[in-house]
Amino acid sequence: MSEEILKEIQNALIIVDDETVVNLTKIAIKKGINPESILSKSLIPGMVIVGDKFSAGDYFIPEMLISANAMQMAMDILEPLLLGEKVSHVGKVILGTVQGDMHDIGKNLVGIMLKGNGFDVIDLGVNVPAQKFIEETINSKADIVGMSALLATTRPMMKNIINSFEEEGIREKVKIMVGGAPLNQEFADSIGADGYAPDA
Repeated sequence: MSEEILKEIQNALIIVDDETVVNLTKIAIKKGINPESILSKSLIPGMVIVGDKFSAGDYFIPEMLISANAMQMAMDILEPLLLGEKVSHVGKVILGTVQGDMHDIGKNLVGIMLKGNGFDVIDLGVNVPAQKFIEETINSKADIVGMSALLATTRPMMKNIINSFEEEGIREKVKIMVGGAPLNQEFADSIGADGYAPDA
């Protein structure tokens, strides 16, 4: 029964039915299904499929935005339960999409995954300049900075930001992770990032 409802949530997300995603998420919780299962077996796989459809040209920006919004609404329901399950504090992470780039679906997924696994997440949003990353790192004493870029034209901003951390003398105090469609491990290594992953 639980597998069936998890599949229904995933399908509702794929067919861009935000109302059904929210209603089924509430039903799943009432039935005692683990919030982490709803996230890992329904919402994230569903968004991966939506992303694949977008990449293939089967879906367009409106569908992506509606699906992302549906996932966010479901996460608003799940997040307190996910956080309630985690007793240990793992660390503090700053996330942001670099200056010149307005994409945030991938970054938001990373934030959800990190929160669900015990991290405090400070999300700076999109179009974030180097100075904002630096100020927030100093003020929050963050352990990790995560930068996202979806456009090939904004990739160079990541190197600029890392350079700014070095100029401020705080590069050694924080780990820097990068992610986004135009990135790969080779690029991450070339700019001096500490970590890279192809997906959330």
